[in-house]
Amino acid sequence: MNTLEHPTDAFSYQERRLGRTVLRTYRTTVDLDDVVPNDQQPRLGPKEDVELQRQIEANEGVFEPLLLEPHPELQGKFRIIDGDRRWSNTRMLVDEGKEALRSLPAEITDRVLTEDERLRVWIYIHRQRKEWDAKEKEMVAYRLVDLVGRASAANILGLTVRALDKLVEIYELSERLRGVKDPGASITWAREIRNLNRKLLTPTVLDTIIRKINQQEITNSKDVRKLRQVLRDPLAKDELLSGSGTLESAIAKVAPPEPERPKGLAGDVQALLESIKARPWSELEESRGDPDLLKQIAEAEKTLSALRRQLDDPGKPKGGQ
Repeated sequence: MNTLEHPTDAFSYQERRLGRTVLRTYRTTVDLDDVVPNDQQPRLGPKEDVELQRQIEANEGVFEPLLLEPHPELQGKFRIIDGDRRWSNTRMLVDEGKEALRSLPAEITDRVLTEDERLRVWIYIHRQRKEWDAKEKEMVAYRLVDLVGRASAANILGLTVRALDKLVEIYELSERLRGVKDPGASITWAREIRNLNRKLLTPTVLDTIIRKINQQEITNSKDVRKLRQVLRDPLAKDELLSGSGTLESAIAKVAPPEPERPKGLAGDVQALLESIKARPWSELEESRGDPDLLKQIAEAEKTLSALRRQLDDPGKPKGGQ
């Protein structure tokens, strides 16, 4: 354990409950150089954040304390549990000569956390933030699988392995969307694509969609939803997959929806007429003179004639009396 002096008064520590994990911590300030990033932390992607740097400068330092633990190997140093982006962007500002920002507020645990505790604490904290739904969920799922495997990752996130696999698929897909500049937006695009019917989303179709997004032929994530009607129509789908096909030209080939059939008796009569009209003339020729068929037609004529008389005058008693 780190041998840096800790508060000797037991009341200097406080208990902090983060989900199922309870930590004993104390508040202090630390120098930027005494803090070491955790190379196993779940967040991926670029750390530079211009807006965060503006906030740090405006507040004359980091406002929210970093959550740290004693470094297990470097005496007198602390390892980041949560606050990597705050530390990284402060580092960038100090490297530009803004030395007044190097003192950081910190909340330090009384011991080194286990890997499982560290991950659970980080995830609990980030789930409380608005950005979790925007982009963190899939990214963290992907990273956790790499760090601890599928079963442990699912357990830490409180998900089934199947739900975890879906998040990982979405993240991997978002990484293929190079034409989308904002990482958060690429996740949104990937979610929309993965919501398409899996039977329709063949590898060829998926590759085509990704290529058209990267070439900015599809420029709005909402347009991905339009692919549902395109992929269900054979002619429209072929147009989309052709070398010159665009989303607009594919939509133009979608067949108009068939008019909705009336319900009840009217629908039954319409179905009967459509069935009769669909019979080929060759079949009618073969049935010419068929006594059983002629008898059935005569009975149908009688029934339809009686039905029409009754519907022409709904107030007239049955039987014409």
